[in-house]
Order: sequence, then structure tokens, then C-alpha cells
Amino acid sequence: MDGLRKLTQRITLLAGLWMLAGSSSGCLGFPGLGGPSGLLWAGGLLNQSFLFSKFFVTTPLIPISPYWSQEIEDTMWEEERYSKVPILDPVEGENAPLFCMDSPSPDEVMRALPDDTKGGWPFIAETARNNVKIVTEPIVDKLDECRFYPMVGPARKHSCHYKCTVYYEKMVHSDWPIPYSHSDHVIDVVYVDHDHLIRCAGPETPGN
Repeated sequence: MDGLRKLTQRITLLAGLWMLAGSSSGCLGFPGLGGPSGLLWAGGLLNQSFLFSKFFVTTPLIPISPYWSQEIEDTMWEEERYSKVPILDPVEGENAPLFCMDSPSPDEVMRALPDDTKGGWPFIAETARNNVKIVTEPIVDKLDECRFYPMVGPARKHSCHYKCTVYYEKMVHSDWPIPYSHSDHVIDVVYVDHDHLIRCAGPETPGN
């Protein structure tokens, strides 16, 4: 890619020099280089040639489909919000939250579904989900004993597993070459884990 850009810059520069050489003899109908107007015109032409060559440095020569840019955005979104394991501080006492309270969000459940709505062609093959209903059920709520975790230290693993049932109407639509529309009621089940670590509290200080 860098070699192609450098070649394009050289071709653009050579074209500008060729136009300058032709204009000096007057064969192209441009003012010659003998007078002030010719020098100004030559300077402007060289400036435009260099600006045109920089266009190929910042602009990709191959167009990129919006599908791939959306894939990158989705990957960054999931990496920032759903792929990291939370590490919570210890909460001691009778009001300590020893049960799962962070149920999956609708966005997380929909992203966990097998996505067959991507990669379609507008007006040719489009898939959509309508009338979505999500039912979340906790199936595992377990608190392990304190142990040592690398890069974390002494902590307890709190396992929170959820069963998410998604009811929706799957719509397949096309306008060309044969217009048709088909809908079907679908039930999908996904399992979402919200495991997290809770730091172990140190020994109690005498007198507290």
C-alpha cells in the first residue's frame, strides 16, 4: 500500500512538471514562465500537485464496507462493557450482599444471541427482529471460599449464571427480484455469566 501511494505521488508530480514544461513553450496555451504571471501560475500548479498527492496518503484507495466498521465498533463496545471481570471490595456485616443483583441488560442479551441480522443486502435480503420479549431467570448463585488469584490477591469468586429466554418475531424481507416477506415466531435461549471477584477482608483488629 505504501509503495502504491509513493508511485501515485511521483506520477502526480511528473504530470505537474510536464505541464510546466509545456507551458514554458506555450504549446499548451498556458502563460509562459518568462513573466511574473507565468511564475505565479507555475508556483500555484506545483502547490496543487503536492496537495493532490497528499490526498492518497490520508484516503484509502480501496473502499471499506460499513459492515466491517460496525464489527469494530461492536467489538470495542463488548470489550469495554462485558468482557472484564469486576473486582469488588469486601462488604462485611449482616447487610452484606451475598446474592446476585446484577442481572443481564437487554443489550447484553441481544448481543449474546446468534446474530443473523448482519451481512444482509438492503432491499434484497434483510432480516429483522420485532416484538422482542426477554425473560431472565437466575439459575446459579454460588459464593466460593477465599483463595489467591494472580494479579488480584485473596478474593472470593461469586458465580452468577442467568438463563435468558428471548421471544421475538423474525422478519425476512426482500424487494428484488421477487418481492416477498416472511415472519416466524422464534424462541431462543442464551446463558449469561456474571461472575465477579470479591476481595477477602483482612483479620479483625482487636477492640473493633
